[in-house]
Parts: sequence; C-alpha cells; structure tokens
Amino acid sequence: MLRAELIERGLDAVGFIECSNAVRALRNPLRRRPALIVLELKEARYEREEVEQLQAAAPVILLGGAAELSGSLVAELPWAAVLKRPVTLGAVADEVERILETGPPEQVIEP
Repeated sequence: MLRAELIERGLDAVGFIECSNAVRALRNPLRRRPALIVLELKEARYEREEVEQLQAAAPVILLGGAAELSGSLVAELPWAAVLKRPVTLGAVADEVERILETGPPEQVIEP
C-alpha cells in the first residue's frame, strides 16, 4: 500500500517483501540505485549485514512498533528517520518526500 501511495505522489517506488531480495536487487548493475529506502520491521526477517548493505546504498527510514524498535540493531545503526507505529501511510509518504527534498535529519524523528 505504501508503494501505491508513493506512486500516486509521482515517485518511482519499488517494493520487496524480503530484505534479502532488496539487497540482491541492489547488486544488479542494471538497476537504478534508490534515493531512499523504507524498511518495515513488522514480521521482517533480516540480517544485520543486509541492513548495513541497504544503508550503504541509500538513507533508510525505519518503520516499526514499540517492541520492534527496542532492538539493539535499531539503536546501533544510523537511520534517516524512525517512524513508530501507529503511523498512517500518508505520514510515511510525507516523511519520504521531506527527506527526498531536504536530506536526512541529524536526529531521529518520531511523529
């Protein structure tokens, strides 16, 4: 649904269910590099190395609930923004647009 919202706003959005598929796509030299990545932690399976590869490719917005955001990986790595559920798709899309226009903030954002 987020991908559809971003497309409606005129952004070129691609989605992956698994973090490993996104990392694999980043390795493909024929694919364009993303300007920004949104990583949803709900029911996500990921390895630290995969997340670091995503972060090396582009700024990453992290989206999760209180329990998911309390993990050590969240505290240890830099994020373009951290959005805590409940959050609307519109708020996530607004943050995507803001970061694309102005760049990642210096601190974590929790609307």
